[in-house]
Amino acid sequence: MVAIRAPRTSARSHRHLRQLRGRRAPRCARPAATESQGVSGGEPLLSIRDLAVEFRTEDGVVHAVDGISYDVLPGETLGIVGESGSGKSVSTMALLGLIPQPPGRIVSGTAMFKGIDLLKMGRKELRRFRGDEVAMVFQDPMTSLNPVLKVGYQLGEAIKTHYPKESDDTVAKRVIGLLRLVGVPNPDVRANQYPHEFSGGMRQRAMIAMSIANSPSLLIADEPTTALDVTIQAQVLEVLKTVQEETQAATILITHDLGIVAEMCERVIVMYAGRIVEAGDVHTIFRAPRHPYTIGLMDSLPKLTEDEEWLRPIPGSPPSLINRPPGCAFHPRCFLTQGRPRCREEVPELREAEGTGHRAACHFSDELVGHQSKFSEPAAV
Repeated sequence: MVAIRAPRTSARSHRHLRQLRGRRAPRCARPAATESQGVSGGEPLLSIRDLAVEFRTEDGVVHAVDGISYDVLPGETLGIVGESGSGKSVSTMALLGLIPQPPGRIVSGTAMFKGIDLLKMGRKELRRFRGDEVAMVFQDPMTSLNPVLKVGYQLGEAIKTHYPKESDDTVAKRVIGLLRLVGVPNPDVRANQYPHEFSGGMRQRAMIAMSIANSPSLLIADEPTTALDVTIQAQVLEVLKTVQEETQAATILITHDLGIVAEMCERVIVMYAGRIVEAGDVHTIFRAPRHPYTIGLMDSLPKLTEDEEWLRPIPGSPPSLINRPPGCAFHPRCFLTQGRPRCREEVPELREAEGTGHRAACHFSDELVGHQSKFSEPAAV
């Protein structure tokens, strides 16, 4: 195993971040989403291949993630979208060693981050790695902070865990700067308050501040707006966007909300029943979806510009991940199946459409060319 901590050659233009970590060189300019630039030699920052995760339960083995592969490019925001139980959160928690084992188990796969396979790291290495190179914002700000410790103390501990030789004065200044960066008013006062004195939106801002305390290269935000009202959701998303732009950190945004994906992300992965069913850049997928499940997600959402108030729910229920049906997992709910035996018998491959980078796991995706979803108009994106 090689050393995790390599000198960084990245830069930040934001003055607060320069103050927080002046000894690190600035990150390079953010690459466009269509470019495949990497840490070196065109490599992606994170490359996941054939990741499979299962859980053993009294009822049987739950195949939560079933052989997914994707890349995360430096500086981009990648959305992972899907309904509850699709495997989107489990797939990222597995990277950081946050899957309880047992009952969980990583069956197969690699997760290469800067040339190191995260899935082969030991517990001690992962503890040093988490919160430093890769950080995570969890979905419940109400319970993510310790209620009996002051917010500033908890942010300071996130720094001192990785940099124990930092002086208390230096850490205190960093904490104030972090809270200011994420938009917490009166940060010097707020740092000495307890979590119950923060609103839900302010708690989530504090969690974002904690996640970027050590300037990670990759930030994972798992449903960061859950349980927040619409106004606060917009504020938290704006904070995430600002932080991502200023730090140039790559971001994986996990959500079930397609509106958030359209606003925040450059590329998107759609997951269903533990597998990737569609992947590509956001504009292409929103305007020309090539998988029936993606179309179903779009059509089941209200659109304010429609004169007619109508919704198209996806019929049926997600399949059992213990007794997965043969063939395409979506075929019992799919409007394209129409009794075709191939859908029931053969698992579709994730195929690229005409060299565009847009991939879909559907035997009959060509029949969806020109299909108009409710979000096909450019104004929707």
